[in-house]
Amino acid sequence: MKTLFVISFYIFFLTSYCQGVVSSFGSVKPETNDYENITVKKLSTDINSTTFAIWIKQSVKLHKHVNHVENVYITEGSGEFQLGDSIHQVKSGDLIVIPKNTWHGVKVNSTNPMKVISVQSPEFIGKDRVFKEGN
Repeated sequence: MKTLFVISFYIFFLTSYCQGVVSSFGSVKPETNDYENITVKKLSTDINSTTFAIWIKQSVKLHKHVNHVENVYITEGSGEFQLGDSIHQVKSGDLIVIPKNTWHGVKVNSTNPMKVISVQSPEFIGKDRVFKEGN
């Protein structure tokens, strides 16, 4: 009986711990619409990854993450995305996988801000973003 209780508790703990948030990303809004170029909203974080909603009006300067892989999914807007030495025309529905230590940035060309979901692995604590000089 004790074994059954321990197994049941363990299964309950794992399923409770692994469940996250289910939400309509369309309802996620910036704290204010009065931002100059970029605004960011942290949606979730743990030791494995951090998820952000990011709105970009003009551009994100070329930068890299020394220790992070970043996945960017564009939900609104369009632009020119630089990934390494290549430039890609991107739009709503596009997914960009950015390996760690890879230069990347975007120039928005839509009239509305670009809205993206950014997932960085492992957890992003803001210490490994390096901007390219002369950018």
